[in-house]
Amino acid sequence: MNAIDSLLNDNIKLPSPPAIAVRILDSVKKDDSSFKELSDIISTDPALTTKILRIANSSLYAVPSKVDNIQKALSLIGLTALKNIALSFVMAGSLKKETDGGFDFDLFWKSAITSAVGAELIAKKINLRSDDTFVTALLQDIGVLILHFCKPDEYAKVLDEKRNSNDSVYKIEKRILGFDHSQLGFEILKKWGLPESIYKPISYHYEDTDIPDEFSKQVDVLTVSNIVSAAYHGVGSTVKIQEIKNILSEKYDLSDEQVDEYIDEVAEKSIDLLSDFEIDPGDMKPYSQILLEANEELGKLNLSYEQLVVEYKQAKEEAEKLAQNLSVANDKLREMVIRDGLTGLYNHRHFQDVMDKELSAAERYGKRLSIILFDIDHFKKVNDTYGHPSGDIVLKQVSALLSDMVRTCDVVARYGGEEFAAILPETDNSGAVVLAERMRSSVEKLDIVANDITIKITISLGVTTFIPKVSATNKADIIDAADKALYQSKETGRNKISVMNSTRSA
Repeated sequence: MNAIDSLLNDNIKLPSPPAIAVRILDSVKKDDSSFKELSDIISTDPALTTKILRIANSSLYAVPSKVDNIQKALSLIGLTALKNIALSFVMAGSLKKETDGGFDFDLFWKSAITSAVGAELIAKKINLRSDDTFVTALLQDIGVLILHFCKPDEYAKVLDEKRNSNDSVYKIEKRILGFDHSQLGFEILKKWGLPESIYKPISYHYEDTDIPDEFSKQVDVLTVSNIVSAAYHGVGSTVKIQEIKNILSEKYDLSDEQVDEYIDEVAEKSIDLLSDFEIDPGDMKPYSQILLEANEELGKLNLSYEQLVVEYKQAKEEAEKLAQNLSVANDKLREMVIRDGLTGLYNHRHFQDVMDKELSAAERYGKRLSIILFDIDHFKKVNDTYGHPSGDIVLKQVSALLSDMVRTCDVVARYGGEEFAAILPETDNSGAVVLAERMRSSVEKLDIVANDITIKITISLGVTTFIPKVSATNKADIIDAADKALYQSKETGRNKISVMNSTRSA
């Protein structure tokens, strides 16, 4: 099973296509689908209808007469093109939320829309006739959104590494995740039921292998549209513009003047279109205008070439140092979110998340999974006798001792108060009992010094093991079995281990 299959089979919440998008797709798949049926579906959403009419009347389509209703738009633009316009608005509106976790949704969709406009315009210049061009380019990076929705921590690491690396983002994705976002986008759009003519070109976007002839032009269009969008919304614009000129002159014999005209037109039409998607274009302007303003500013500075080189080098070094510091800070912040502040162990929330993941993996691959719950015996008496600061020292020293006793794949967490938990992947019951006994014995021998006083403590432990096709598959039932075993240890004398099975209900 590859990395994408594992992701899609995990118990994660993948976003679903909006209901109206499903209805539109179902309508156009029917052999007897009519203009009126699609028109009726779209007309149920007045805001969507208004947006579609605006884009149908825009310079992007240049229809011969004013379009004032959906049926007329269908007759002038065509069923497929109108379906794709509608899907573009619906997808962009549904897969969007407030900026969080360092991911800027507005910037993502601003870049995607610029890319879609760029694809539509260049497709006309190279005589690629496809009604799917706009929506294919719009959704070519949809895998990035999916990863942010379902794997935000892992994808944050990809973005952090990208800030510190000259590698392309898809190479970093493959290194960290085992696949790139275009491969995931292909699988998701296929799963959602979008036409093959949309998701197939996306699957070849970053492929190193030979691209089938039937998709070569579509992939060129996606490549150019992606670069022109990055030139407007990323860094290194001059290099990206030259890259576009190289592609279009070598493959399609377009002159520098034609490419310059195309690049400016992308900005002009994107600015008009962004408002229909309810996205602020900000200070976006045609590239020729950007160059003109930059040249005027350089003239005012009157700096020598040598001065510019020195300043550029200093700025680059400062930016690299800042990016490195930011990456380290982000790693620390992510750790703080999942760690207990006092003991340094993982917190209860992270324990629950890991249990979901490990239980799913154990069930899928037929592996055993053990957990141990344990707490410090008579801990209230420790606090009452020696004071809470001494109690905190006890918690920290016990945590450090237990952390050193487990494997790197195991997770030890502070479950709450003086109660702890350990998750042991691919560990059977006998292995878990052996570890539990080592823990019990080691804590019993531990001399904890607090305020020149030696404190002796013991722990009680409860063990349970998930056995595929035998044990309960509900996480709560498995934890409850360990909790009952722990309670049994405490009720029958403490400083001991009890085992409880979690059986599958009939």
